[in-house]
Amino acid sequence: MSDPHILTPEQQLAEAKQRLHLPRIVVICGSTRFTAEMNEADLRETKAGRIVVKPCGDTKSPHGLFSDPVEAEALKTRLGDLHRAKILLADEVLVVGGYIGDSTRAEIAYARSLGKPVRFTHPEVDPAV
Repeated sequence: MSDPHILTPEQQLAEAKQRLHLPRIVVICGSTRFTAEMNEADLRETKAGRIVVKPCGDTKSPHGLFSDPVEAEALKTRLGDLHRAKILLADEVLVVGGYIGDSTRAEIAYARSLGKPVRFTHPEVDPAV
């Protein structure tokens, strides 16, 4: 039988953030086609006193890191893993843009499976509606 006083790692993280008096952490999710909107959301959320984390950039645009297709796929996988870690770290998710693709849909499902609140800049694209 497990000890009811033993906290899960997620509960320990939440308690540590509370003890440290950290502001709420918001992770921005969405298609990289909405990079400008993500930057605007970052500014608004930061102005509201929240810590913001978001995707690292547009992996579909030309960049030296993505020139080798095999390395690019491996990097995209690592970036996806990192973004899921950002969702785990965050207190809530903000989905930006008027389109939800497969990756963003999976991120929303993951956030909701963790019990994270999910907000939308365009609520009509919420897959749960």
